[in-house]
Amino acid sequence: MSKFELVCVPTPSIGHLVPFCKFAEKLVDRDERLCVTILIIRPPPPWGSTIDAFIKRISSAPEGNRIRYITLAQIEPPSSEELAKSVEKYISLLIANYRPIVKDAIISNKSWPGTDSNPKIIGLVIDMFCTSIIDVANELDIPSYLFFTSGAAFLGFLFYLSVWDVQFGREFNPSDGDLNITAYAHPVPSKFLPTFAFVKEGYDSFRNHGVRFKETKGILINTVEEFESHAVNSLASDPELPPVYTVGFLLNFEAQNGMGNSKSEDEEIKKWLDQQPPSSVLFLCFGSEGIFEPPQLIQMAIGLERSGVRFLWSIRPLMDAETTKLEEMLPEGFLEKTKNRGIVCGWAPQVEILAHKATGAFVSHCGWNSTIESLWHGVPIVTWPLYAEQHINAFQLVRGLKVAVELTLNYRMHDSDHCEIVKAEEMEKAIRHIMDSENPLRKRVKDMGEICRNALMEGGSSFISLGRFIETILDS
Repeated sequence: MSKFELVCVPTPSIGHLVPFCKFAEKLVDRDERLCVTILIIRPPPPWGSTIDAFIKRISSAPEGNRIRYITLAQIEPPSSEELAKSVEKYISLLIANYRPIVKDAIISNKSWPGTDSNPKIIGLVIDMFCTSIIDVANELDIPSYLFFTSGAAFLGFLFYLSVWDVQFGREFNPSDGDLNITAYAHPVPSKFLPTFAFVKEGYDSFRNHGVRFKETKGILINTVEEFESHAVNSLASDPELPPVYTVGFLLNFEAQNGMGNSKSEDEEIKKWLDQQPPSSVLFLCFGSEGIFEPPQLIQMAIGLERSGVRFLWSIRPLMDAETTKLEEMLPEGFLEKTKNRGIVCGWAPQVEILAHKATGAFVSHCGWNSTIESLWHGVPIVTWPLYAEQHINAFQLVRGLKVAVELTLNYRMHDSDHCEIVKAEEMEKAIRHIMDSENPLRKRVKDMGEICRNALMEGGSSFISLGRFIETILDS
């Protein structure tokens, strides 16, 4: 019977909820005295359907696995005006409004249904947007911990915001030049900063989160120490920060499957991949919100055709479109000319594709989950960031970690001033470079993938770090 409980509050996003669930699984697998409650905040419409499907699937797990999911009642979200100003501030305000509901859920769900268990709550684990929930932890006299679902370097950037603010008292400008951020091994050009860094509301929101992160009793990061060694060391050696634990990579290999396609469509993709030579297919996929206008799609198609490589291209905005419409948005004859060496689809089962032996490289938006999925499977990345923190991720992957080929580092979706079309010639060059079997980067990525997989095995760095965290919370 479990004696101790951790309560988790993830951000209402599938990209945050999935690693939290995997983290909970790792905890209860490691120590039978632990159980975990995950409080689920549903996002306002229209964003809730993907989370609903995922919750339904994980909630059907057998009883007695010591993880439970409690979906909180929905409340009135912040105004659409707040959303238009900054999505980061909007999410932060939404979660702050849930404080009394989170507090009530913790108080009223102390006993576990169907058992005599009434475990002691020994920690409240929050997500990066959920620092307002630290107030609840303080009111209930429960230690708070941060589970950071992105990488260590990006976390270091969030701490840097306070340093910048003391000096300049404003958000960033793309023209601010190179920045010396201790979590990055090389100076970071300001033009590659996250989109929110240039918007006062988003900048202020994340700066405040960074300040409050320091109030927690420990910081868990979804990364591997050997992969982000420079960033991890810079955080661990900062006397102003709480203890740091690297517990990654935490992936759910089923999280994205079947969320857009029918089973037969996914099987058709897998059947095609099975017929391709090892490491011969270029996979292009840009996350659930990656959208390109037709002029950019045309350049991408021309680059793919000229490169001569096999490809699997997921075009998300067109997932419900008729084939005729797809043909209209791509160069005339493209689908016919490339039908024997490529597939263009809507949704794609990303995890399965990256795991397939035929996949040789990944043109990605460089979101953290996609990045670590690719590295886990030893697949090198071609960078095409679009929004959020993806630009600084891409910079780190290319310049610092050397596990990616640069195609673009500064393409800003929905920003006409910073969204210069990537030309077919640039794309063709990057594709040929990444798919060159003699490129030493390919071996480097494969080796790093093995290191990252071993980190979670007994005796590995993440295994040891998670053990240290469990010892700390049980002894406190």
